[in-house]
Amino acid sequence: MQKLPIICPSCSNTLSVSQLACGICATTISGDYLLPPFLRLSAEDQQFVLDFIISGGSLKEMAIKLSKSYPTVRNMLDDIIEKLNH
Repeated sequence: MQKLPIICPSCSNTLSVSQLACGICATTISGDYLLPPFLRLSAEDQQFVLDFIISGGSLKEMAIKLSKSYPTVRNMLDDIIEKLNH
């Protein structure tokens, strides 16, 4: 299955969901829905958040996993938090 695109290839704005469909019964729902905040993050940021959760929220463990310093990983998390707040 393909990854869900989140950025418009024409103008670089965030895409919205306009249709959902059930592959079993063919029910279709149409409308204009925002993507959840997590899905609006880049694939790299999504992976960071997923790894952070799996590590039990340990920045120290994330620093080891990413081979980066603790302050760098803290800044990465702060950047993601900032993106989620907008």
